[in-house]
Amino acid sequence: MPEAPEPKSLKQTLNLPQTQFAMKANLPQNEPARLAEWESTGLYEKIRSARQGSPKYILHDGPPYANGAIHLGHALNKCIKDFVVKTKTMAGFDAPYVPGWDCHGLPIEIKVDEKLGGKKLEMPAVAVRRACREYAQKFLDLQRSQFKRLGVFGRWDKPYATMDFPYEASILETFYGFYEKGFVYKGLKPVYWCSHDHTALAEAEVEYEMHTSPSVYVRYKLTSVPEKISSKLHGKDVYTIIWTTTPWTLPASMAVAFNPTTDYVGVQTEDAVYIVAEELLKSVVEKCHLKLAGASPEDAVIARFNGANLDRVTFQHPFLDREILGVNADYVTVDQGTGAVHTAPAHGPDDFETGKRYGLPLTCNVDAQGKLRNGLPEYDGMFVFKANSIIKDILRERGALLAAEDIHHSYPHCWRCHNPLIFRATEQWFIAMETPMESIQGGNTTFRQRALDEIKRVVWDPAWGEDRISNMIAERPDWGISRQRIWGVPIAVFMCQKCHTPLNDPAINASVVELFNREGADAWYTYSEEKLLPANTACKNCNTVMDFRKEMDILDVWFESGASWHAVLEVEPELHFPADLYTEGGDQHRGWFHSSLLNAVGIRDAAPYKMVATSGWTLDEQGRAFSKSLGNGVDPVDVANRLGAEIIRLWVASVDFREDVAASENLMQRVGENYKKLRNTLRFLLGNIHDFDPSNDAVAWSAMQPLDQYILARTAELDAKIRTAYDGFEFHRAYHALNEYVNSDLSALYLDVVKDRLYTLAPNAPARRSAQTALWRIAEAITRLIAPILSFTADEVWKLLPTVASREESVHLALFPDLAEIVPGAIASIEADWERLHAIRAQVLLQLEALRLNKSIGKSLDAAVVAIVEEGSTDGILLTQYEPALAEFFNVSQVTVQSLGASQNQAGLMLEVRTAEGTKCARCWRTLTDIGSDDRWPSVCTRCADALEAIGFPSTGDTPTTQESA
Repeated sequence: MPEAPEPKSLKQTLNLPQTQFAMKANLPQNEPARLAEWESTGLYEKIRSARQGSPKYILHDGPPYANGAIHLGHALNKCIKDFVVKTKTMAGFDAPYVPGWDCHGLPIEIKVDEKLGGKKLEMPAVAVRRACREYAQKFLDLQRSQFKRLGVFGRWDKPYATMDFPYEASILETFYGFYEKGFVYKGLKPVYWCSHDHTALAEAEVEYEMHTSPSVYVRYKLTSVPEKISSKLHGKDVYTIIWTTTPWTLPASMAVAFNPTTDYVGVQTEDAVYIVAEELLKSVVEKCHLKLAGASPEDAVIARFNGANLDRVTFQHPFLDREILGVNADYVTVDQGTGAVHTAPAHGPDDFETGKRYGLPLTCNVDAQGKLRNGLPEYDGMFVFKANSIIKDILRERGALLAAEDIHHSYPHCWRCHNPLIFRATEQWFIAMETPMESIQGGNTTFRQRALDEIKRVVWDPAWGEDRISNMIAERPDWGISRQRIWGVPIAVFMCQKCHTPLNDPAINASVVELFNREGADAWYTYSEEKLLPANTACKNCNTVMDFRKEMDILDVWFESGASWHAVLEVEPELHFPADLYTEGGDQHRGWFHSSLLNAVGIRDAAPYKMVATSGWTLDEQGRAFSKSLGNGVDPVDVANRLGAEIIRLWVASVDFREDVAASENLMQRVGENYKKLRNTLRFLLGNIHDFDPSNDAVAWSAMQPLDQYILARTAELDAKIRTAYDGFEFHRAYHALNEYVNSDLSALYLDVVKDRLYTLAPNAPARRSAQTALWRIAEAITRLIAPILSFTADEVWKLLPTVASREESVHLALFPDLAEIVPGAIASIEADWERLHAIRAQVLLQLEALRLNKSIGKSLDAAVVAIVEEGSTDGILLTQYEPALAEFFNVSQVTVQSLGASQNQAGLMLEVRTAEGTKCARCWRTLTDIGSDDRWPSVCTRCADALEAIGFPSTGDTPTTQESA
């Protein structure tokens, strides 16, 4: 005969958790598989279809530069955007995301130059541009794959790129909008110039780094009548002293500037009288080691006069045969130096304006490579910084150098190549900031003021962003929009060969835009002027016919990216102008936010965004910037491949992106631990609803156990907190609210105490189904609430939740939960009741711990609680009402509420925690007095006996077990 099956143990009668949701996430392996599934099923397109017709919310993507792999700043930026888009989508908005890339510009051209080497000089412009396009496309594709790996949703198959033909046409169309309205001019001005890259730079392309410069004090001999300055200077040899940190500009020195309202002195030394600002006299004497004709600087002063007296006096250049004019300028300060400023109109904005005012020569004798031209043989053809020492030697030989030293100071550098910059007067194209415009009220204003007005209509987060960009707009010079390179959109203007007047014909401009739209900006380099212009085109200034040359400068890349509101927002049918949100790093107040604002105000008379949010820098734990030399970088691609993209996403959510944020391997590991805790909680939820069918098993709100109602009320509160945080883009608040709820409300309380009901009651027992109803509603809510941040995990959970009719196939197609889905009933009094019950529980826990310490009990289930209350008191009514739920809530075996009259209970509430009477149940391990009440199972309590009967467990083979072993 076959052997009889071995009888079941009591342990096997418990309702233990079952789930396919693994404790070990294996994110590096599972995330790519989920990405492939999303792509193959067209999830993003399904989201777009599901939200069609809903209110729009447009986050416009600021284009990262297509050069190299992504870094942690990219990951921070893209995850923030993804959080915004997904939270808005799940809040019911139609929130498409069209990613973009900035593809033109010098960094790419330099890389291509390095690759091509000398071959570039022999290649036609179109071939070089083709190489640049291929380079940009390579890194666009790489970055796209890396952003997708992070779980960022978007229209990745059709992003925008500034090198796309239609985008290039839109850039040109935007330029023509300024040009035809009279904003644009070409003129000679000093601009930041990179001698390494041979191009002009905008303010936004300048970074300040420490630099060592030669500081020199140089004397200029007065050649005009001294008495014009002061009668006390009659018959004296008089000099002034200038101070500069750019000796290489001295060959271009045309004037010495003095502040007309500053007090100056003539100080007598052994060899001459020197004119300096009175306030700086002492420091100049010390620096220049002047031998005074007096006991002190004050004693040596022979004349005092105002700076206005120095206007139009003349001096001799220290080493050139040139007369130098004394001029007045209010930008001369007494913060440092001498109060006399040497003025080289070709090498400084203030100097240039002074030169124009006084009719000084504006010629620049420094070439595109930064070499001095038309100078003395000693330095002619020499690079400006190398010429400094030569010029110092000349000054010393001529007796003009009074002092020299090196100083280490903050100095402008090129943001691309990090070489120091110079100011150099060249012909460039500019947009005039003072161009007349009409105000909102219909009056007269300027382009600058309109931009300032629009800034006030935008929401800035953080609020200081408004002041920052306002100050930049208020103080900025005219916008230099031309660059002397090849990889970009050309300033497609025809210049008259005879009179050099630019042609400005809207019909011709429109034809070039259409050509760019069809063939891209390469067409400018492909076709001759005769092919591009209509026959018999004449210059409107001199009437010369068909004698034009193409302008070959390209547009500033900031102008290009700043035109995205037109090239993308106004062109893409699923988007709109203005965007609801722009969000990038704080440096973009002088970059993309800035150029986009000016572009849109100039053309559409409105800001391109309703709100601007800015993020801080990514730093290490010591607050240092990431660098290869320090080896402190955190590679998001590496973290995703080792720990999972969810860890990167959770890290981004954990920090307030508005501030500078710290990152390190240690912090990523710590975030990973938090992820594991959350995952284990989700696993518990799923494991304990494996046999739960919401359509048949869900318990009505009114019939649910009080503790289950309470935890759902807490879940509703979590939902409100997270939704509010999401609305304010305060993702770190959502992260911390979730952690607190999971750790305090679920792990430390509810999930701990509800195990007894879930494991030991009969599968269909109403109290167990009540707990499962709560777990199901919690799981449904949490899964949707975390979906914008933990996109992979939420979708994994979603597919394992109990089947519900009409459920969306992906959590990313669902909406955030309604309050009624979490708490389908009134909760007004629940939280107040449970707040007090929590306070009482805290007292119970203290007494339980005392019993543990004196070895009276082992676990809390060994204890019983007696609550003695005043009859009719608030606590008495509360504890009596919740008495059936208190043993579970306190996690003890027995709770008894005893009511006494006021005279017998002076304390109002007394709690007595003691060892529970009775015997320990072999199945649920509670200590009770009803063990063996059913003789079929003599070692279990009545409640467990009912469960065993419900599942048809035989009365033999009673084997003790513990929940811990379960």
